[in-house]
Amino acid sequence: MRKRHPTPSDWHVMTNDITFSITTTRFDEDYAPAENSRVTTNFANLARGAGRRQNLRGALSMMDRRVNELLSVDARYRLELDIVSVQLQFSDGTDDERFPVIEVLDVHIVDTETGERHAGIVGNNFSSYLRDYDFSVVLPAAKAAAGAFTVPDDFGDLHGKLFQHFLDSSAYRDRFPSSPVICISVSTSRTYHRTGVVHPVLGVEYVQDAFSLTDEYFAKMGLRVRYFMPRGSVAPLAFYFRGDLLADYTDLQLAGTIATMETFQKIYRPEIYNAVVPAGEVYRPTLDQAEFVRTGIDYDREERSQLAVVQGRYAEEHFVKPHRAALDAWSANVGAVLR
Repeated sequence: MRKRHPTPSDWHVMTNDITFSITTTRFDEDYAPAENSRVTTNFANLARGAGRRQNLRGALSMMDRRVNELLSVDARYRLELDIVSVQLQFSDGTDDERFPVIEVLDVHIVDTETGERHAGIVGNNFSSYLRDYDFSVVLPAAKAAAGAFTVPDDFGDLHGKLFQHFLDSSAYRDRFPSSPVICISVSTSRTYHRTGVVHPVLGVEYVQDAFSLTDEYFAKMGLRVRYFMPRGSVAPLAFYFRGDLLADYTDLQLAGTIATMETFQKIYRPEIYNAVVPAGEVYRPTLDQAEFVRTGIDYDREERSQLAVVQGRYAEEHFVKPHRAALDAWSANVGAVLR
């Protein structure tokens, strides 16, 4: 018999010996990170220190201005954001039965003229302890063993399988009607070329010269990538998605995601997303760009990188090692990644 842990407040699905549960937290100027929240997330980093409320208010104002710019209206819309926290629960008898695997953002767009609240896109930001483990523990260990940078053949397999099963579960599908879209920065290791495709909200499309390690990692999660530079932007964004990015979402939904994630990137990577000179026909992003504008919102990028290692070790200690047998059996039972 499978062991189940139903509660009235959680959304559950059982996949062999794994249960997913979802909780949400409003991201507003009063937001404070929960104890089990990944502190390397964009939103958690902004919400600490003496200037936390000013940081949050500034970021949210930037998002609201941007969504109205993209939709060519005057202060009609504002965004409401919820942090979606996903916990994975084991029934293998170990002490660490519940583990916070994923955090994403759910966007809603409020029409201030009519009062109507429109569903946006879930995903946007993507945070994962297991991804920290893969990139901050597994990759350095592989490099040390080989004496040169190397990527293990099974790199990201477990993470990809867990993510896809979560998306295919009733826990996700009963709550979110559409597939997620993850929106992040372009890679500084790749060169991008314009394609000639132009979307009314997403903007001008770019393609990369080769798949990056991040592209390949998200592919194991069942997500494809397209790159677009929206009107008024200075650099393309990477959009990871299932299905059809251009057909599955409305312009309003896409504008909500762009406004949210471009704001974070302007704060986190101003050298790229707040550069003075916009990307041209051929574009190679760099963090060495000298001509850019700071947002005035505090963001500790160095601390974020250091915490990724700390949280990768946490995942190793509390997720990978104690559940190694259960994870191996589950992964073998699931089989190859299908999407």
